[in-house]
Amino acid sequence: MGIKEEVYYEGGPHVGDLIFNVLLAFTVICLPLTVGAIARAIWLRYRITDRRISVTGGWQGRDRTDIIYSEVIKVVKIPRGLGLWGDIVVTIKDGSRLELRAMPDFRNVSDYIAQKAADKTGRSLEAIAP
Repeated sequence: MGIKEEVYYEGGPHVGDLIFNVLLAFTVICLPLTVGAIARAIWLRYRITDRRISVTGGWQGRDRTDIIYSEVIKVVKIPRGLGLWGDIVVTIKDGSRLELRAMPDFRNVSDYIAQKAADKTGRSLEAIAP
């Protein structure tokens, strides 16, 4: 018997990231960016629930990282792709960071993560998401 979790977001990176980087592949210099975008599109998956943040990725999707909201001390959002998608950087208590790259609807997702972290830690929302 598991604990019931309400899923806020489940899916992969924004498709615009893949399209933009494939278009950049026509310049030889940007080939590594294109390869990275293709790997993200194939193997990277996000699952954000009311209890945790889970990221499945790595080579062939074999790595999984879970973070509970009581460990989160800071959430930073960085817009990309003309603001259609963006990156979210979540810093946890031990100083390590988890990057959620090419996240669709990143503003609402980062606000949700910051609100849940503020609720679990008792810190103010402004201290978590400056």
